[in-house]
Amino acid sequence: MIENNRNKIYFASDFHLGVPNRTISREREMRIVHWLEEIKNDAAEIFLVGDVFDFWFEYKTVIPKGFVRLQGKIAELTDSGIPVHWFTGNHDMWIFDYIPSELGVKLYREPFRREFNNKKFLIGHGDGLGPGDKGYKFIKSVFKNKISQWLFSIIHPDIGIVLANYWSSQSRISTERTDDKFLGEKEFLVQFCKSTLIKEHFDFFVFGHRHLPLEIDLPGKSKYFNLGEWVNFNSYAVFDGEKMELKYFK
Repeated sequence: MIENNRNKIYFASDFHLGVPNRTISREREMRIVHWLEEIKNDAAEIFLVGDVFDFWFEYKTVIPKGFVRLQGKIAELTDSGIPVHWFTGNHDMWIFDYIPSELGVKLYREPFRREFNNKKFLIGHGDGLGPGDKGYKFIKSVFKNKISQWLFSIIHPDIGIVLANYWSSQSRISTERTDDKFLGEKEFLVQFCKSTLIKEHFDFFVFGHRHLPLEIDLPGKSKYFNLGEWVNFNSYAVFDGEKMELKYFK
């Protein structure tokens, strides 16, 4: 149930903090913190649906420096009793126990089912779902492998994080490549939603990853929302107990 005084569920994804440089990333981080401050009075729950960081790797005693304003704000929210749900994405799948233990969030690595006011939601980052993209799915399986994670962990942080930040700097969001174009019926997450609906009904599918703010009608009065990203759009979605809509933070 959604409490009367806190009656909204918020969803956002793809902050990609860390790129393209420290100054611009800091400005984006402050924008996100201001958004969280604005919504805290009516938020029943908050979902951060992947790629909060453009890169993240936790060593046993070391984490990437920076992002303390966001981390502090999220800890403040969870300490005040607002549940914050954090999904790993393809850029920050190497989040382990630091974020949930220190910030008090609930961490998810796979799509997650929830029900709000008798409306069924399927929520996830969205990477690796649907047909095709076999190359990425193979790479993801390598990065998820415990041996791969251990091999990276034995690299000294001063080297490992520099290497990872270089890889991050080549990503499409960092280099502002304009390949995030709506593909219509070929959208792999649209295809995933439709195939899922054959087996199970959901009122709302909520994903990130595609970097496009999207609201698409599906069979059976279902809807697919993509949350966009915060480099260009500052987009998010909110559910008030009856309707779900995309919004933009100014």
